[in-house]
Amino acid sequence: MQITSEHDNDPVDLLILGAGWTATYLIPLLKRESVKYAATTTDGRNGTIRFQFDPESSDPAPFRELPSAETALITFPLLGEGQAKHLVQMYESTHCMPERHKPHFVQLGATSIWTAPTWQDESSPYEHTDPRAIAEDELMRCSDGAVLNLAGLYGGARQPRDWVDRVVKTKADLKGKGALHVVHGEDVARAILALHRSFTPGKRWLVTDMHVYDWWDLTQDWAVKTLQGVECGDGQDEITIMKIKRQEELLAWVGELMVEDGVRALPRDTSSLGRALDGRGFWQRVGIWPMQGRLR
Repeated sequence: MQITSEHDNDPVDLLILGAGWTATYLIPLLKRESVKYAATTTDGRNGTIRFQFDPESSDPAPFRELPSAETALITFPLLGEGQAKHLVQMYESTHCMPERHKPHFVQLGATSIWTAPTWQDESSPYEHTDPRAIAEDELMRCSDGAVLNLAGLYGGARQPRDWVDRVVKTKADLKGKGALHVVHGEDVARAILALHRSFTPGKRWLVTDMHVYDWWDLTQDWAVKTLQGVECGDGQDEITIMKIKRQEELLAWVGELMVEDGVRALPRDTSSLGRALDGRGFWQRVGIWPMQGRLR
């Protein structure tokens, strides 16, 4: 059941603060699992509650529009000191709940806070000065909240193969690309629901699909598939000559770099890719595993 600003402010199991891309996977899952939820957007579209967090405002009115919830999921980034504490205090002060029934706060974060060029898991040192990490740490301190630090998000129209043109402009760019880590929107939704059902107070988790992908391997594979599609006549009207040349260029760059760097086969060994993320811990803790397998 979804709660909107037009309905009674009945308590819900899960409150989604910021129903964006992740919610397109999470809401259908909550409906299938009969989890009572409410969702907010900045403009109240699609029957959601209109809400926008202003870290500089102490006006309780926007928070009074929100229902009480067992779990409050924060999908938008909180930055630096003060914002997480302010959000928690404003929500709790406008919702009278016994201590034992205070909500569990969950923040969605990013894996970019782990930067060391080695294997990393949720217990590894991270960049404590990162603005998002500062806010996440504050949330865990002030509310015993939990954090899901997500690898690159994909699914639907958001496909990693479309990222190549953005991150690889030159051969030097490709040379510098090591590992890619992702997690599908469906598995993000499953992770959120699993944490709601088996909450871990004051814990930060690293969430991936448990694969470490090699950018060179993916770039070569995607270029080959595109060119093969042209040869077979698949989608010729949509692929320009410039795009074909681009795929041929990428294919050549991968081969040249393999020769230059002495790489005998793809994918490269994980030890040569720099930072590698170990996402096993979270899935083992909540007792489920990613359903979206190897990226293609």
